[in-house]
Amino acid sequence: MKSSRLLPVLTGIILTCASALSTAAPAAAPAAGTSTALATAASGRADGTDRTDHFRVTLLGTGTPVPSPARAGYSTLVEAGGQKLVFDFGRNVSVRLWQLRIPLGSVDAHFLTHFHSDHLVGLPDLWLTGWLRPPYGRRDRPMVLYGPAGTRALAEGLRQAFAADIAIRHKDEGSALTGITIDAHDVAPGVVYEKEGVRVTAFENDHGDNIRPSYGYRIEYRGRVVVLSGDTRFSPAVVAQARNADVLVHCVTLIPDALLASNPAYRAIYDHLSSPEDAARVFQAAAPKLAVFSHIGLNGDAPVGQIVERVRKTYAGELLVGEDLTRVDIGLEGRTGTPGGIAVWQEKQ
Repeated sequence: MKSSRLLPVLTGIILTCASALSTAAPAAAPAAGTSTALATAASGRADGTDRTDHFRVTLLGTGTPVPSPARAGYSTLVEAGGQKLVFDFGRNVSVRLWQLRIPLGSVDAHFLTHFHSDHLVGLPDLWLTGWLRPPYGRRDRPMVLYGPAGTRALAEGLRQAFAADIAIRHKDEGSALTGITIDAHDVAPGVVYEKEGVRVTAFENDHGDNIRPSYGYRIEYRGRVVVLSGDTRFSPAVVAQARNADVLVHCVTLIPDALLASNPAYRAIYDHLSSPEDAARVFQAAAPKLAVFSHIGLNGDAPVGQIVERVRKTYAGELLVGEDLTRVDIGLEGRTGTPGGIAVWQEKQ
């Protein structure tokens, strides 16, 4: 069981540790100064009630294109009312899902923000491995995929690229072709998914003039709201979508001044992604209950602590620097619209 390094950053959120093989988070004692609402969020998991009717965010991958054993490529799992939704498909997304003992074929819907490779390279693995018959796969229905214009063409290209593998496995292993079908949708900004009380809205962020469309997503369930910024520099659209949200997951990148001066090519990164100061502006304006960093770009020898230090110059709200398999539960106690707490814990990698 690894000890979390997130505790110094959080100041009112329960933080516990859990085994990645467990089906529910363990009971947690409220931290000193924690509100009653926050304490209830954890106890609801411990008493065995409402195990499927939860609203939970799991950071499957918190990294960037950097090949890192610690931070997989960017991907986020949102579980709501028994549904599993995956947003973006960075390197090792399939590994992270199975570390949680979530069969790849059990995901209800998949959502793409944009076409940069670090958000896509895990998609073929998730698609193909999820079709296999062992417990880690078992997809028997089409893989539902939503994304910007070009998503359908991407799906067709994957089908062509892996045609030989599909034909061999179908003949050799008897895998039904329905499970390898991709039900792909090119979507415009607006509500793109609505099922059993879960609503997903796509919106345009600002990932630079040449990267359009690029989406963020807002997920709503039982009066609670999670917003994923997607890759973006400072974006008023993210602020508008995330205002008073329960959880805002936002990208951040940090480039030491010396590195920026010695290698001007790094300037392009800052031109497309949020610095700690940019993110702090978003958090300050949107005022989410919990701000979470993912897609964390640590360039050169930049330390995580420096991100927090720079954000704290202008933003004092609840802040969490995510790690792979960090999980956030949004309390659903009581009726829709009643106050609910937030509990955070770290699964063992």
